[in-house]
Amino acid sequence: MTPQQFISKWQNSALKERAAAQEHFIDLCRMLGEPTPAEVDPTGQNYGFEVGASKTTGGNGFADVFKRGFFGWEYKGTKANLDTAFAQLQRYAIALDNPPLLIVSDIGTTIRIHTNWTNSVSKVYTVGIAELAEPEKRAWLKAALSDPDVLRPAKTRQELTEEVAGEFARLARSLRERGHAAEAVAHFINRLVFCMFAEDVKLLPDMIFARMLDRALEDPKEFQSFARELFAAMKAGGRVGFERVAWFNGGLFDDDTAFDLTRNEIKIVRDAASYHWGDVDPSILGTLFERGLDPDKRSQLGAHYTDREKIMMIVGPVIVEPLSAEWEKAKAEIAALMEKAAKAKGAPATRARGQAQTILDRHLARLANFRVLDPACGSGNFLYLALRALKDLEHRAQVEAEALGLPRGFPRIGPEVVKGIELNSYAAELARVSVWIGEIQWMIANGFAASQNPVLKPLETIECRDALLSWDEEAGRWVEAEWPKADAIVGNPPFVGAKLMRRSLGIEETDRIRTIFGDRLPGFTDLVCYWFEKARAAIVAGRSRAAGLVATKAIAKNTNLPVMRRIVDGLTIFNAYANEPWVVDGAAVRVALVCFGRGDAVPARAILDGREAGSINANLTDGTDYSTAARLRQNRGRSLLGIQKSGPFDVDGDTARRWLALPLNPNRRPNADVLKPYRNGEEVANRSTDRWLIDFPAGADVGSAALWEAPFNYLREARYDPNDSSSKLLREERQQARDRHARDRWWQPYWPRPEMRSLIEELPRYIVTPETAEHRVFAWLSYPVLPDKNLIVFPRDDDTAFGILQSRFHELWATAIGNRMGAGNQRRYNNLTCFETFPFPERLTPDVSASAYADDSRAKLVADAAQRLNELRENWLNPADLVRQEPEVVRGFPDRVLPASEAAAKELAKRTLTNLYNQRPAWLDLAHRTLDEAVAAAYGWPADLPDDEVLARLFALNQERTAT
Repeated sequence: MTPQQFISKWQNSALKERAAAQEHFIDLCRMLGEPTPAEVDPTGQNYGFEVGASKTTGGNGFADVFKRGFFGWEYKGTKANLDTAFAQLQRYAIALDNPPLLIVSDIGTTIRIHTNWTNSVSKVYTVGIAELAEPEKRAWLKAALSDPDVLRPAKTRQELTEEVAGEFARLARSLRERGHAAEAVAHFINRLVFCMFAEDVKLLPDMIFARMLDRALEDPKEFQSFARELFAAMKAGGRVGFERVAWFNGGLFDDDTAFDLTRNEIKIVRDAASYHWGDVDPSILGTLFERGLDPDKRSQLGAHYTDREKIMMIVGPVIVEPLSAEWEKAKAEIAALMEKAAKAKGAPATRARGQAQTILDRHLARLANFRVLDPACGSGNFLYLALRALKDLEHRAQVEAEALGLPRGFPRIGPEVVKGIELNSYAAELARVSVWIGEIQWMIANGFAASQNPVLKPLETIECRDALLSWDEEAGRWVEAEWPKADAIVGNPPFVGAKLMRRSLGIEETDRIRTIFGDRLPGFTDLVCYWFEKARAAIVAGRSRAAGLVATKAIAKNTNLPVMRRIVDGLTIFNAYANEPWVVDGAAVRVALVCFGRGDAVPARAILDGREAGSINANLTDGTDYSTAARLRQNRGRSLLGIQKSGPFDVDGDTARRWLALPLNPNRRPNADVLKPYRNGEEVANRSTDRWLIDFPAGADVGSAALWEAPFNYLREARYDPNDSSSKLLREERQQARDRHARDRWWQPYWPRPEMRSLIEELPRYIVTPETAEHRVFAWLSYPVLPDKNLIVFPRDDDTAFGILQSRFHELWATAIGNRMGAGNQRRYNNLTCFETFPFPERLTPDVSASAYADDSRAKLVADAAQRLNELRENWLNPADLVRQEPEVVRGFPDRVLPASEAAAKELAKRTLTNLYNQRPAWLDLAHRTLDEAVAAAYGWPADLPDDEVLARLFALNQERTAT
């Protein structure tokens, strides 16, 4: 069939929809050179007429034509209202697996293709029957039938939202620069945002907001009065000129306050209004606008944000999956009753249908009464997605029940089902705006009208307050804050490490929190743990059923572990990710996602890191819980931390050598007394950067320290952060320190570690390992080289101890019991958990001196292999033909190892332990195998034990030694 033949046959056809739809579509296929449904799918299950999830009430299917994964198509008679047809198709899209295209057409005049991709902006392709002679219009239809991606809009909803957020960040900055208060600016811009959205989804009439802006551009002085008139109408419903404006309010339009804008500012708003606001993505809208409106977060404008798929990793298992399981059970009961009704007559049939309706009503009431709390809701992304999930669940239940023969009702679920607590006023209001926009978008996208009178239901359920503490007026003291009752608790509480709480929250606030929760959590606990404890307590008290929260990876380690132990003591962790990429304050990090609950909120099978697990331990592992390994008497105190500077105590080599070369000080002592080479973890894993530590004698008072003039004067004038000229002087910053010794002795490192120094001074060399590293490597340093705090120090000088630590056995243990840090996911070594729990081979334990096992053949075998491994590594790191040794400028310090030439320097820069272990050449692998075989022999074990067996044996050894 040619296009002209199709046009002649169907243009302005008077045939009714029912009589003509299938023939019309088959002719369309013939004209486009596409196979018909029967030619593609004779069964009609995935491509056919009246298919999908066909209704059993005798009516049509959910679409007149359906092709799974391509489109749903609804026909109407010539010149029928296609908006009504589209709304009908939207209402049943969920039953058609949400095809990417929703197509509506009448028989004789128009075909409209609506895109329906979740993450793309929407677009409508309109094809008149008379236009089918045009190749471009036929190409649209051909793509709809065979390749829908051709019609996918290029811009994503996320990109659109980023663009509009950028526009309003410009406006916020301009208004703040003109002296307006930040909170007032945020509230005003939220009003403008909602006006633009409301206009695009036809809740404001006839482009009234855009016309207002156009008129204001002609005379900017009139903008404020125009806006006040519009906001006043939106407060309670009214008129602007001849246009009737609906009642919006909801607290967002509680008065007519509006700013006086300049022409440039009005232009920013008009440019922003040109975007299609109906497609903004509420799951990121609040986050992006908060960054633009909050002066403290503006630096994050171009940074990453958390996408909806990540948030659904919590919303899914905590909300969607259990409620879906409830519906499947209810649906099976309804189906059985409706089948019984179909076979019966009279009263038995009526009774069976009534019972089915009761089951449906009970499930719908369950959904409508379900409440979700986010007690750290930020700008509302969790709340929006929770609301959408609940509305989707209700909608699916309604559609599938209708397919079984029950009448369908109007959606009952609205914004009232979500509750939030947020301390930041910007974020709290944005959370309300995101939820409102999300609710309206959902209603329109699913073929329903937005609510009216008012359009915006008040959202007092999203509170601006502290989630942990509240002031008890009657008692005159701070008490633990109460959370509202909710079926599910979800969210992303603030990430502040225990070490940084005082700096971030203030000393008084931190102490209040730790005191009030002191009977449940250790004092040195990350801030996020308090949200976990409150969620646990809410579930135990019956005020909630399940929770899903985001935490730092450290939630399951060290001083945070008690909160997890309290959870598993009475509840069940049923879904968790121990180490998942996430975004916090614009930065890419790695986190733990933990879902826990009780009773019927817990599924039969636990899911850990996306796979089934028998159960999930407190440390977010399955199987053996290695976090229960005890610290061993033989290991206690045999590993120490390096020096914690907390200030600019390190200087570059050039500066140090200049000071070393100065004449004697007034105390007749050289600067060599207070300068020492310094290494940190990064330098051990890579190469030395030639840093030196200013290191006054232990106990030196300020008068004594000042006698070493150059180093002391440097510290006296140094900024706490030498890279930030606005930071305080070191001596001023130290006055804010928590510990008195750090306040009183600002000229010394915060923790100089005298006990560690006294041990390594007596040894010709000592062992270190970086706290955080890509590979678990151990290395030798020699005093007077001093270790930084991110080095773990082992005051041993024997190769046997070095070899056991560098072996596969200790690496497996440290990896299993340690944790990982940062976006780079590097392994972190904690000396108390990784070392003090590690069971060394019998009689080779850290409490035994090297001389005591000098004649032990096992020890010698390990020592020889370790010595050889270290020798080979050192030869590779510093080949004799690439380096030269040069005495230090004064005696008493190790010789300098320098590149032999510029070419050698470039080559040496690549020669690091990290790069070596990334490459892992054959010689290195063989040297490690030899070492591992020697250590296995020291345990009396086979060398080829699988990793799991090694860990099991080490754990058993730990438990055995703990018991003795």
